[in-house]
Amino acid sequence: MLGLLTEGPASGYDLMKLFDVSLANVWPATQSQLYAELGKLADAGLVDVAAEGPRGRKEYAVTEAGLAELRHWISDVEPVRPARSDMLLRVFFLAQLAPEQARAYFRRQAELTAKQLEYMEGIRGFVEEGTDDLSVYGRIALEYGLRLGQVQQEWAEWAEGQIR
Repeated sequence: MLGLLTEGPASGYDLMKLFDVSLANVWPATQSQLYAELGKLADAGLVDVAAEGPRGRKEYAVTEAGLAELRHWISDVEPVRPARSDMLLRVFFLAQLAPEQARAYFRRQAELTAKQLEYMEGIRGFVEEGTDDLSVYGRIALEYGLRLGQVQQEWAEWAEGQIR
């Protein structure tokens, strides 16, 4: 949220819309999570309410402390790399199923990945039309997701063919 707010003040609704077309693939969030997090960030002094509008609408802006925290997190905190994969854990035990069920498992993984790729392709135009920092770096993150998804889909299709 702090990163999104570096582009300018935004309401929770605005942030949710932006989240859906930018970060949802790497960090999905629900509306209730987003509003709860905004409250925590405000309590911690990392964001301020910059403006209030009708029906309780609030626009939030990142504070200097929030910007410092964001920069610290980006440069000094090592990213957590997922060490567990429920999908791959199941692969180890697919021998407990009939071969057709095992093939169907891989087919389903390929289909799910194809849907994710379709979604990402759908937001490509939105991301590519922007010239702001979020769009520039968003394109880089989107490309990572597209390339990773293509590899995952190819792997699942290959794996399906390995089951006799």
